[in-house]
Amino acid sequence: MAALNPVVPELHRLLERDPHLATFKQDFERRYTVFHRILKNIEDNEGGLDKFTRSYQTFGIHRFVDGGLYCKEWAPGAEAVFLTGDFNNWNPFSHPYKKMDFGKWELFIPPGPDGVNTVSHGSKLKVVIRSQSGEILYRISPWARYVAPEGTNVTYDWIHWEPPTPYKRKHPVPKRPKSLRIYESHVGIASPEGKVASYKNFTHNVLSKVKDLGYNCIQLMAIMEHAYYASFGYQVTSFFAASSRYGPPDDLKELVDVAHSMGIVVLLDVVHSHASNNSEDGLNKFDGTDSAFFHSGPRGTHALWDSRLFDYANWEVLRFLLSNLRWWIEEYGFDGFRFDGVSSMLYHHHGIGVGFSGDYNEYFGMQVDEDALAYLMMANHMIHLLHPECITIAEDVSGMPALACPVVEGGGGFDYRLAMAIPDKWIQLLKEFKDEEWNMGNIVFTLTNRRHGEKYVTYAESHDQALVGDKTLAFWLMDAEMYTYMSILSPLTPVIDRGIQLHKMIRLITQALGGEGYLNFMGNEFGHPEWLDFPRRGNNESYHYARRQFHLANDQHLRYRFLNAFDRDMNKLEERCGWLASPQAYVSEKHESNKVIAFERANLLFIFNFHPSKSFTDYRMGVQIPGKYKIALDSDAPEYGGHNRLDHNTEFFTQEFSHNNRDNSILQPNSQSESEGQSRGQQHKRHLEVYIPSRVAIVLENMDATK
Repeated sequence: MAALNPVVPELHRLLERDPHLATFKQDFERRYTVFHRILKNIEDNEGGLDKFTRSYQTFGIHRFVDGGLYCKEWAPGAEAVFLTGDFNNWNPFSHPYKKMDFGKWELFIPPGPDGVNTVSHGSKLKVVIRSQSGEILYRISPWARYVAPEGTNVTYDWIHWEPPTPYKRKHPVPKRPKSLRIYESHVGIASPEGKVASYKNFTHNVLSKVKDLGYNCIQLMAIMEHAYYASFGYQVTSFFAASSRYGPPDDLKELVDVAHSMGIVVLLDVVHSHASNNSEDGLNKFDGTDSAFFHSGPRGTHALWDSRLFDYANWEVLRFLLSNLRWWIEEYGFDGFRFDGVSSMLYHHHGIGVGFSGDYNEYFGMQVDEDALAYLMMANHMIHLLHPECITIAEDVSGMPALACPVVEGGGGFDYRLAMAIPDKWIQLLKEFKDEEWNMGNIVFTLTNRRHGEKYVTYAESHDQALVGDKTLAFWLMDAEMYTYMSILSPLTPVIDRGIQLHKMIRLITQALGGEGYLNFMGNEFGHPEWLDFPRRGNNESYHYARRQFHLANDQHLRYRFLNAFDRDMNKLEERCGWLASPQAYVSEKHESNKVIAFERANLLFIFNFHPSKSFTDYRMGVQIPGKYKIALDSDAPEYGGHNRLDHNTEFFTQEFSHNNRDNSILQPNSQSESEGQSRGQQHKRHLEVYIPSRVAIVLENMDATK
């Protein structure tokens, strides 16, 4: 392909949207220059980006047609490199690699008699490194495709994976969703049983649940192999290996393929921000030095995570990481990535001890690691060039401007970024404020405070809130009473009633107002009780909290089913109306004393009454589009554990009477409020009236616009 112009081609678009960034024009130009220089060097010296990012086809171990093997590694600090394993009875020095330029080593192993495979499928291997000090080190190839521990061993073995009949995809890849509804998932905990669940279990028992709930995307965590299960997958040891604790690689390929058959796209939670400091079964000290893939010295270690930090300016590191992304797309069929730990990558301080206020000076200058940023730009450029349908999401808590803008504008190139301030706001409200103290304006500000021109994935809670040491929304709302009063045979206590109503309202307003995509962590849709804790010494290696009790949502005697049903119907309505893919909402009401929020999006009027006791029988609502409105979703419906105070046969007609800067309005003529427990909904005829019970969310659909 032709080289890109080193001038940022469409920087003017970014600066037009946000003139305050003009001060940092030179920063954007410098960042783009770094990216462009890398791209040009790849094209000039590596045969192009396509070939460079398919290096997984030459590095590691590969079989020729005649049965011979070609082996290749990058070990710049090694004095000598050998291959050993079952195939040569673990003779450490019988198969030496030949040294090449730039720290690379290669080995050709001829086929056995009559073309017999010298290294058979399922046999164990090791790379033997003679370090500069003469030490003999046994290592796993960084490009290993399958690793697993033997028996109760904690150290992983490299197993040559070359099945005689590899899995072949059966189903076409779905089109990229316009509205992204993500079900954040962990294969190992996706079962009510106290054990590590399997890929097969997820395929046969979980995918159908995800489909039924209305999610069109799964984000899989902890897939890249990690020796320590309790790390939640964030201490990766083998970057090209799918975790063997859930089953063989073909089972993961089947999982992705079956998801595609259901119209569900699958994202990988990719960890390129750091790596495990394991050396026997990880990347650390692969060639006997503390550098190679990482920075040497203190710069190469993350002080809080006790892990190694990549040297993104290193050519072979770029090859390794870019090829890794390509591998997961092309070998397993993943449809994109959620990049973990982007904030740590972007800054030399890694966000440690730093609070981001939003001052633009925090995002530019010497504190920014522009090599890491250039890698992210290159990763997004490569993904979108070679696989335009793929989706990329950045997990960045800092708020780096333009991170989710196109590379040609000087941005990071991500399709979405996580709206990470939103779950923090809900937790703050539940922890620190009484219901009557909730600030409606502040809630709206948090949900709408996002950069114009960048798409956000909004969420009320993710896996972070489920982990031990924190609480899910359901647990903050209902706490210990979840253990005794979630049965419909037990009294509906004020705590449980409040929890069920607010749980629904928080999730709906977050999805409808907070972004252009939505994420939920598995089980939280029905208010999964308890926290998430992986087996470790501190809990006597227990799996009790490392599981998801999906059966609770199916039990007709438990109130969890109400939350599950509401989440499903919320997603189904979004699927039909597409508010996530619509322009940002117009907020017409944020009334502090009434605790009412109202906004329009996608020909829908969303009304939220957060007041703990007041139900309003006279509330004029401003709307822009005239016509007849009907209830499309009502959190007070009995099937959602509500109090059935609204008549769904009611039709609402607009008046040409401006209100709250909208051209039309809907009004009920009475002017009084009634306390909790009274019902006006059943009295509704064909009148211009809106009744808003307490702690209720209502979605009105413009039937004329829908036609």
